Amino acid sequence: MKIILGISAFYHDSAAALCIEGKIIAAAQEERFTREKHTSDFPVHAIKYCLEEAGLEIDELDAIVFYDKPFLKFERLLDTYYAFAPKGLLSFLKAIPVWLKEKLFLKKLIYDGLREVGKYKKSKVKLLFSEHHLSHAASAFFPSPYQSAAILTIDGVGEWCTASIGYGNENKINLYKELNFPHSVGLLYSAFTYYLGFTVNSGEYKLMGLAPYGNSESDQTSKYIDIIKSHLIDIKSDGSIWLNQSYFNYASGLTMVREKKWEVLFGFPLRKPEAELEQHHCNLALAIQRITEEIVIKMAIEAKRLTNSENLCMAGGVALNCVVNGKLLKEGIFKNIYIQPAAGDAGGALGAALTASYMYFDEERTFDEVNDQMSGAYLGPEFSDKEIELMCLKVKAVYSHYDDFNLLTKDIAAKIAEGNVVGWFQGRMEFGPRALGNRSIIGDARNLEMQKKLNIKIKYREGFRPFAPSVLIEDVEEYFDLKSPSPYMLIVAPVQEKRRNALPVNYSELPLWVKLYFTRSDIQSVTHLDFSARIQTVHKETNPRYWKLINAFKELTGYSLVVNTSFNVRGEPIICTPHDAYRCFMSTEMDYLVIHDMVFCKTEQPDWQNKEKWMQKFKLD
Repeated sequence: MKIILGISAFYHDSAAALCIEGKIIAAAQEERFTREKHTSDFPVHAIKYCLEEAGLEIDELDAIVFYDKPFLKFERLLDTYYAFAPKGLLSFLKAIPVWLKEKLFLKKLIYDGLREVGKYKKSKVKLLFSEHHLSHAASAFFPSPYQSAAILTIDGVGEWCTASIGYGNENKINLYKELNFPHSVGLLYSAFTYYLGFTVNSGEYKLMGLAPYGNSESDQTSKYIDIIKSHLIDIKSDGSIWLNQSYFNYASGLTMVREKKWEVLFGFPLRKPEAELEQHHCNLALAIQRITEEIVIKMAIEAKRLTNSENLCMAGGVALNCVVNGKLLKEGIFKNIYIQPAAGDAGGALGAALTASYMYFDEERTFDEVNDQMSGAYLGPEFSDKEIELMCLKVKAVYSHYDDFNLLTKDIAAKIAEGNVVGWFQGRMEFGPRALGNRSIIGDARNLEMQKKLNIKIKYREGFRPFAPSVLIEDVEEYFDLKSPSPYMLIVAPVQEKRRNALPVNYSELPLWVKLYFTRSDIQSVTHLDFSARIQTVHKETNPRYWKLINAFKELTGYSLVVNTSFNVRGEPIICTPHDAYRCFMSTEMDYLVIHDMVFCKTEQPDWQNKEKWMQKFKLD
């Protein structure tokens, strides 16, 4: 029985994960504890949590595994600057001192970070390093239900690799094919994220959400696709790509693109953050989304050719593109698709731990072809009633305590049906970027004003951004054209035709905000402009409390789904503690908060109209 701690850090989305005998015990991102979104800091708090969850000390670990190999990254850095010289001198002068001071002495940084966690004997610490894309592959395949599967990993860049195709069987993984830097699907998508005024490594979700506002029938959208394919990218039949580096700046510069050249190409300048969105921005977003879908589908076809497997496992940041995933599922290339819920760098910590467990220590892997090993992604901290009561005393909160949880769900379902917004805090925190019913904000999907209310008055974010439905797995096909489970909110699928309203003839020519507020279906607040929805199927086995709430809403209204968005405001990590929940509740226009069996009504709280007292400033993402 081996006890393995996996770590990802020093780039973005630092995290830690603990596995014992191949079983995932705990996993969490550092941002949830420090409240700094996408933090790259050594995950001191996340490691402390993982060890406390298992009652362990550092000296009891059989290995600590880092999720990539820094010397290979440094080799790529030097080779890239040499290849692009004399370009990139300023970037080189900024990057090299950091690498020489910190990254090349990574072992020392890890040992120093561990001392902040607790005392240990250095001689007892076995420090291992996994390759970046092997960590991604392991995070997807090893927790999957399958004995064997094709594996596809796609992100910005690891050491050299930017995408890989592999094959997993029992407790081993072989990587068959790699795409190397500077040619990268993730960096291509991030370049468009940057050009359209969003933040790289966090704004890619916004680009994906903006794409449906593009006009698929527009000559401009077709023109943008042609421009991208003729000037920026060459897509091969196996999904590998070649990027024309004369248009990009990420390899040797301090920005993603050569802005003047892009302005000539697309006919408009780089959009400034928070600037007004215009139709040409939406059309360009749609163009790059369509191209990304084409690339990933070709990669999947190649993975099928190489492995002849019925199963596909996916990880890497691009695997968080739910629209691509939905299109891939619809293609039917594979019978089954499994996507790691923490597909980005945070999940690399889990993958590193599992790589050591199975491929280094040769532990036996279990699988049943049906259920994964992620425990619904509920792998973070949970809090006792005593801790919650102490928080209430500290902030002088007023609440009602329910002895009967069924009665609580009936009452809260009624509040939601009346148009109220509810903060929902239960059990263990989710691992990965999605709130899945334990750290969620919930509303009524039928409510025509809910999408606007949640964006403007609760989340304080851009009004165009869509919201996801949480739907009982038993009823998913009643609302959506989806025949597979989607427990981690990683699949976009169409709303059923019978639920849609007819669109006006000139719909595609209408202004963005007019299109947004046109009533498209009877579940308006989760129906995107193209009649799609990013779906979370809720399963009684993994989250009985959330299932009961939605079922109570079904019994009351006949609708077995709710709006689910993450419990945070723009720029803030998803909440972790009861105090985080109460503070966020008081600083927004949420109406009710539920923590375990306690219900808080906004208007009953002391000084409830003074939102500013509770507000915190977060860097906008």
